[in-house]
Amino acid sequence: MSKTQPGLEIRRLDQHRWLIPRRGRMRVEGLIFADERLMRDIRGDQAVQQVANVAMLPGIVGRSIGMPDIHWGYGFAIGGVAAFDPEAGGVVSPGGVGYDINCGVRVLRSDLVADDLRGRLPGLMDELFRSIPAGVGRGYDKFVLRPGDVREVLTHGARWAVEAGLGRGEDLERIESGGVLEGADPDEVSDRAIQRGRDQVGTVGSGNHFIEVGWVDEVYDESAAHVLGLDPGTVTVFIHSGSRGLGYQVCDDYLDLMLSTARRHGIDLPDRQLACAPLDTPEAKRYLGAMRAAANFAFANRQVMAHRVRAAFEKTFGRSEEALGMELVYDVSHNNAKFERHVVEGRERELCVHRKGATRAFPPGHPDLGERFRDLGQPVLIPGDMGRYSYVLLGTHGAYQETFGSTCHGAGRRMSRSQAKRQTRGRDLRREFQEQGIEVRASSGATVAEEVPEAYKDVADVVDVVHRAGIGRKVARLRPLGVLKG
Repeated sequence: MSKTQPGLEIRRLDQHRWLIPRRGRMRVEGLIFADERLMRDIRGDQAVQQVANVAMLPGIVGRSIGMPDIHWGYGFAIGGVAAFDPEAGGVVSPGGVGYDINCGVRVLRSDLVADDLRGRLPGLMDELFRSIPAGVGRGYDKFVLRPGDVREVLTHGARWAVEAGLGRGEDLERIESGGVLEGADPDEVSDRAIQRGRDQVGTVGSGNHFIEVGWVDEVYDESAAHVLGLDPGTVTVFIHSGSRGLGYQVCDDYLDLMLSTARRHGIDLPDRQLACAPLDTPEAKRYLGAMRAAANFAFANRQVMAHRVRAAFEKTFGRSEEALGMELVYDVSHNNAKFERHVVEGRERELCVHRKGATRAFPPGHPDLGERFRDLGQPVLIPGDMGRYSYVLLGTHGAYQETFGSTCHGAGRRMSRSQAKRQTRGRDLRREFQEQGIEVRASSGATVAEEVPEAYKDVADVVDVVHRAGIGRKVARLRPLGVLKG
C-alpha cells in the first residue's frame, strides 16, 4: 500500500481542478477534479499519492487523472484514468483495471410512472429478490454453465445472451462497445476462473453492487432526456454489477506474472501494486486477452440480469415487457483498459486508456457511438448511494480533450466498510429506509450497513463538479424506490 509522501504539492488551478506538479520520478503531471469541499476529503486519502505514482509509469502521456469520486484502491486510485503510448514504451497494469473487470452500470426505462408502483412495489422487490441471485452463494435460479458454454460467454459477451433469447437485438446497440470486446482469448483464462464463473452469469454480487428501482424526479435537458426515454416521473431500473469471481480470479492470476515482467524489463515501480508489462510483450497480450474475456463475461452478466428484471416486471404487472416499454437506455463500463485514438501534443495516437472506477464519456459525433447517440454524446450513468439519487449525463468534447473521454463513475466512498458497520451498530436500517419510502431487499444486514448513505460522498457534489468542469453534461436525476443488495 502506498503512503502519501511528505511535501507532495497540490496546486489549485481553478474551482474544479487541482494540479500535482511533476517531481522526482513523475513523467507527467497529475490532475484531480474536485471542488474545495470534496478536496478536503481527498487530501487525507492515499489516492493523491496514487495519482502521482501512476504518473511514474513508463509511456504515460497527457496527465495522470483523478475524478471527483476518487479514493484509495489497489495500485491505481478508484476514480483514476491514465493513457499509455505503445510507441513510447507504454504499459498495461491490472491495478489500473481493477479486480472487478468491466464492472459497470446499465439503466432500463419503462412506460410506467412512479404512481403505478403504489401498492405493487413490495411485491416487485420480492420477485426481483427471488429471481435474481444476489450476494455470495444466494439464489434459487442460477445458470450453471458447462465449461464450454463459459468460453462462449467469454468470447461473445452480451451477444451470447441475446442469441440465447435473453434480451433483444436492439439492446446491443445501447451497450458500450456493442456488448463485446473483440480480441478476447478464453485460452488465457485459468480453469479456476472459469470454474468460479460457471454459476455467476445473471447475478448481482455483494459489496456495492445492486439493482435499484427508481423514477426520474428532475430533468436538466428536456430534449436529451426525451430521446433517452427519461421524461419526468418515468420508472427506471439501475443494474450495477461486473465480472464477479471470474474477473477477480483473472486479475489475481496475472499480478505475479506482471510483477516479474516489470522486473525483467527494468521497470522501477513506486508501488508493487502497479505491477505492469510493456504493451508489446507476450505477457501484456496474454493479460489483455484474458481481461477482454472477463469483460465479456460482465457484459453477459448484466444482459441476463436485465432479462430477469423485465420478467419480474411482467409477472408483477401482468403485461409484456413490450407493453410496459421496458427498454435499455444504455450500459457503460468503468473498469477496463481499451485501445483508443486520442490527440496528445497535437498528434493523434493509439493509446491504451486505463479507466478504473471511471466511465467513458465520448462526445457527440464520435465514430464509436451508435447512430442513436451520435448527436447526443455517450450516455454516462452515475449511481449514488442507496438512499439519495443517481444521475444520467452525456459525454462532452471537454472530456475528450482533457480526460481521454472519461468522467466519474459514482459517489465515491468516504468511510471504509468496517467504519460504516461500526457507525450503524444498533440501528434498524431497514426501518430507516422504509420511513424514506425505500424498499430494501438484501442477503445480509451487514451489506446494508456497509452501504448506508453516509458512507459515501454526496453524488450531487461529484456530478456538479463534472458538469461545471465540462467533462460531462447533466441530463436527469433519478431517485430510488426499491433497492436489491447482495
